[in-house]
Amino acid sequence: MKAIIPAAGEGTRLRPHTYSTPKALLNVAGKPILAHIIDIIIDAGVDDIAVIVGYKGKQIEEYVTTAYKSINSSFYFQEEISGIASAVNLAKDYLTDEPVFIVLGDTIFSAELPDVFAGEYSALGVQEVEDPRRFGTAELDSDGFITQLVEKPEHPKTNLTLAGLYYIREGKVLAEATGQLIASCKRTRGEFQITDALQVMIDNGEKTKTFPLTGWYDCGKYDAILSTNQFLLSKNESEYKYESCFIDKSVFIGKDVTLKNSIIGPYTSISQSTVIENSVIENSIIGTGARISNAVLKDSLVGNRAVVTGKARMLNIGETSEVSL
Repeated sequence: MKAIIPAAGEGTRLRPHTYSTPKALLNVAGKPILAHIIDIIIDAGVDDIAVIVGYKGKQIEEYVTTAYKSINSSFYFQEEISGIASAVNLAKDYLTDEPVFIVLGDTIFSAELPDVFAGEYSALGVQEVEDPRRFGTAELDSDGFITQLVEKPEHPKTNLTLAGLYYIREGKVLAEATGQLIASCKRTRGEFQITDALQVMIDNGEKTKTFPLTGWYDCGKYDAILSTNQFLLSKNESEYKYESCFIDKSVFIGKDVTLKNSIIGPYTSISQSTVIENSVIENSIIGTGARISNAVLKDSLVGNRAVVTGKARMLNIGETSEVSL
């Protein structure tokens, strides 16, 4: 089973962290966003992935080829960030008559993928939301087939929104649709939208249904990545023991971490080789090799090798930063 993961974006809403690390490799609940996605799809039967890379793409390529040696992987470089449809079209040689699953590189999710992959029709992942104007929407006929897809509608006719997960029974039909869209030069909001390409595919006769998600977690901006981290860690039952420390169960602690006289959690992820002393940390993500002392942190992202000393503050500091409070 094949999969395509578009992950070429710069992640501007997560700066300063993405100045040095591509968004897909930022840690959430103990591992990179991309690792959460790949682990989910491997468990569902995917054994061949293509990743669309761009900004700091070499880091992504090195990570995937090192961490996932047991699966086939290929990489396509998107020089101009001109939309997901154009990203997918870069991999048109990868899209054959085999099924393919496409998942956006900043979307952690849960769904019954084996059932989706065993289905008779192409299917798009959907979720009902209160305000669908920020998303693509799917309108269905009485038999549950998609009739109309609209990207970020001003006056939505439905609250059934696309969640960035697309299962296509024959990849080549999507390759043809993205090619048609690009050839027509039809852009929506300045980009070649995957929503428009999927509409072309449906107009060309591809019968397409929807499938529900049981979880949908955005990692595209500061508050969203923290809420995703919180949700994932809420399922954690690990127990860590450090002398003179209180550590909540909803915590992830990496290898070679030093903790002294501190309270950690709830909902805190601490990457490897970090040193934390005389501190209280809650609902935060702490990067690799960070050093924190005499601090009270809440709702914070602390980058790799950052140094924090001082008093209680809310922080959003990037890699190799140093802050004294």
